[in-house]
Amino acid sequence: MKKDLPLILAFVLLALPVSAQIDIETQADNTEQPAEPTVIDTLDTKDKFTKILLLSDHTWEYFDIGRPVIDTAGLFDEWDSENLHSYKGHTLAEIPDEVDILLTDDEHPYFAPYMAKVYSKYKMRRSRAHNGVDLPLHVGDTIKAAFDGIVRFTGSSRQTGGYGNLIIIRHPNGLETYYGHLSKVFVEPNETVKAGEIIGLGGNTGRSTGPHLHFETRYHGQSFDPERVFDFETGSIRDTTLTLKKHYFSIYSHYGQTDSESKEASGRVVHRIKSGDTLGSLAVKYGTTVTNICRLNGISSKKVLRIGENIIVR
Repeated sequence: MKKDLPLILAFVLLALPVSAQIDIETQADNTEQPAEPTVIDTLDTKDKFTKILLLSDHTWEYFDIGRPVIDTAGLFDEWDSENLHSYKGHTLAEIPDEVDILLTDDEHPYFAPYMAKVYSKYKMRRSRAHNGVDLPLHVGDTIKAAFDGIVRFTGSSRQTGGYGNLIIIRHPNGLETYYGHLSKVFVEPNETVKAGEIIGLGGNTGRSTGPHLHFETRYHGQSFDPERVFDFETGSIRDTTLTLKKHYFSIYSHYGQTDSESKEASGRVVHRIKSGDTLGSLAVKYGTTVTNICRLNGISSKKVLRIGENIIVR
């Protein structure tokens, strides 16, 4: 009888409906394949680019989130982690008439540091150069690194003055980006950062009339309009490569102008008002007219000139 048992079982199986046979086979398969463990938590390590994954089967494993590969050739030229601005000995005359800056490709990601409508642009503001853009935010909002790079400088209001708590990152494409008025700083000088990494929290420190991010873009110490790089409302980048032209480094040259308008703006002559200056005396001194000075500055001929303010005279 034992000898015939396999034959009997086979006969019983064949006699079952096809659906029942499939169920039996499926159950057999399920018992042979244990479920894959899932991630239930992550832990930090001393290396911020490496995490520990805790798995549902009570095991763990390392996970590499991707360390940026940074070309350091020329990255540390004029490197200064103690003082706010670098390239102090460089002049605008040393910069080529045009230079191509790679902003992004498959190996070089980007992130807008914060998405918002610009409420104060790159321009003269209250007779002072406003060398970046201001983006409104709430205190505690996250601020991200624009590109892969290495932190050159961090400082508080005591060191930076109007910038408040500030981070400056040097990028391998030759740019430096400034992040000002922060409430918290999460990075330190000489630290490698990844595009999109949270580097601080928005705030209202320094010379500020309300919570916002002051963001600057500089090349060899010279500032230019950050809106030439980012559309801050959409978080997108203007182009994969930026052709920086020398006249872009004028505070009067900004995104949205035609090239001829930008060149004309960069050639403007600015005068700092001193005691005894009048619109009439300035017109005579610079070979122009009061009407033209008023047009360039958007003022009336009755404007009271204040000592120390800047005014376009030609």
